[in-house]
This record gives sequence, C-alpha cells and structure tokens, in this order.
Amino acid sequence: MSISRAASPREDALTTFFGAWLVGGALTDGWAHNNIRALETIFTPWHAILYSGFVATALWTVFLAYRRRDGHRLWWRDAWPAGYKVGVVGAVIFFFAGNLDLVWHSVFGIETDLDALFSPTHIGLAIGSGLLLTSPLRSWWAAGSTGTLRTAAGIGALVLGTTSTAVFLIYASAFQSIEPTRPYAGAQGTPGYLAASMSLTSYLVTTALLVLPLTLVLRRRSAVPGTATALVAVVALFAVGILDLPGTQTVAAGAATAGAVVVDILVGYLDRARGLDAPLRLPLAGALFGAVVWSAHLLALDLLEGVRWPVELWSGTIVMSAAVGALIGGLAARPAEVVVSRPVRAGSVVRS
Repeated sequence: MSISRAASPREDALTTFFGAWLVGGALTDGWAHNNIRALETIFTPWHAILYSGFVATALWTVFLAYRRRDGHRLWWRDAWPAGYKVGVVGAVIFFFAGNLDLVWHSVFGIETDLDALFSPTHIGLAIGSGLLLTSPLRSWWAAGSTGTLRTAAGIGALVLGTTSTAVFLIYASAFQSIEPTRPYAGAQGTPGYLAASMSLTSYLVTTALLVLPLTLVLRRRSAVPGTATALVAVVALFAVGILDLPGTQTVAAGAATAGAVVVDILVGYLDRARGLDAPLRLPLAGALFGAVVWSAHLLALDLLEGVRWPVELWSGTIVMSAAVGALIGGLAARPAEVVVSRPVRAGSVVRS
C-alpha cells in the first residue's frame, strides 16, 4: 500500500474556511432558536447555511482523497491525507444524524430551548462536526510544520472544534451569565443560592472547555501567539451572539478576550524565558488562563453593573478557575522521564 501525500497548507486553510461556514450556520441557527419562538419547520434559511457549510466541507474533504487516487486502488479507503480519515468518519456521522434529525423533528416537533441540546440527533451532529472540523488540526500536528498558513489553519480548526463542543454546553457558559451582578441569597436551596451555584459552576466548566485545547497545543511544543485569544473570542462570540448580543454580556466577553490577549503574551514570555521543557509549564499556563481571563470578565461586570457577590464568591471563582486550569495543564503535560538504575550487588562484576 502506497503512502498518500499530506495535505498542503493551502488545502488545510480551505478546509478551515469551509468549516467556518458550517459553524457560522450553527451560530445563525442558534440565534433563530433563541429569538424566533415560532419556528415550526426544519426548512429555514439558517439551516440552509448550516447544512450547505457541511456539504462544502464534506465534499472538499472527499476531493482531497480523490485527487490523490493515483497509486491507490481503493482511494476512498487509502488516499486520505494525514488527519483527514477521521474527518470523513465525522462527515458520515453528521450526514446520518442530519437525516435522522429531519425524522425526529417530524415526529417530536422543533426544539427551542434546553431540549434542543440534548436531542440524540443533535448530539450526533455535534460529534460528527467536531471530527470533521478538526481535520486541519490533525494535519498540522502530523506534518510537524510551523509554517504560517498551516499553523493558522490548525489553530482555526482547533477553535472551530472547540466551538462545536461549546454549542452543547451553552447552558453552562460563563459568557452568558450576569449572576455575579445580582444580590446573593445565601440560604441553601433558595432560588438565589441555586442561581449562584450554577453561575459558579459555569466558570469552571468554561475554564475546562477552553484550557484543554490550549494546553494540547502547548504540549506539542507549538505555542502560537493568539491561541488563547482566538479560543475565547470565538466561543464568547457564539455564546453572546445567539442571545442577540446583550450589552452587559457582550462587553464582559470582550473584556475576557482582552484577558486572553494578556495570557498569550505571558505564556509566550515564559516560554522564551524558561524554555519549552520548564517544570510546571502547562499547569502554569492553565492557571494563568483561569485567573486572568475571569478576573477581566468579573471586573467588566463590576464596572458595568456592580458585582454583588460577597468577596468569598467572586475571589473564590477566580482561584478555583485557576486551580482547574492548573489541574488540566498537569494532566496534559508529558510525564517526566524516569531513569531506573540497577543496584550493583557486592562481589559482582560489572561488564562494560
């Protein structure tokens, strides 16, 4: 079996472009579900953007294998560029989930709220899109290249794949919450207590969602300026965009993005100063992310409407987010090499 040629940087970039089309359709569709309450059909302009983006991405992915068919008797099995075979599996999953979704809606109607996130067919769409969108990311890692275009395509795919996951965790997105600006009712079991608990949880969930892809990039010695910024900016835009860009949440999301810019600067500086093999490199990056991004987010909420949580809650949110980031960084880090030496027994001869 001959080995297929890797995707070129331009091919990866086009895959990411088509993937952005798909995710843009998901954004507009999410906006429609949240702001047009009378949706009664699956045949909408927003679904058209979403599914045409999928068709473009899937057909382009298949074409990449077809153009490498020379020397491959079974090109549809063996000619995929590195990183793209998993993507075509995602395309197949998305195709069948999309068709099943049409049947699902015909039987059970159109979901508009939390139920839309837990529809089995929608979960299938999320899995399929995540695998398909991240093909350029796997291609970038497989190529071991740091060229500008391939790197940009890889980071773009990382962001798109993270966003496709964030869609289905949107109910736990810190970017949608303004709960810290509301008075805290400390009695356990009260509505205020439960709302604050949910908001605290959302900061930790969103930290985990964003720190995991960031540290996976850093683990591969591919620290790229702007990675944290792109992750926060796009995921935050999706979260506030489907709510029709409410003022407070949108400004706070912008502040969090500014915090991510600071994280990128600090991580880049530490890599240059300490080296890529420095102890606790990834835990430190994760901790910086949790502390800086959410400090900026909470500061913006305070300036706009005033944070009314007690100091224990808002400061604890920052510390806990930093701890979650550090923990994920530690789990993502490469294990240290262990050298095992055999003790020499008395009277034995050591041969060289």
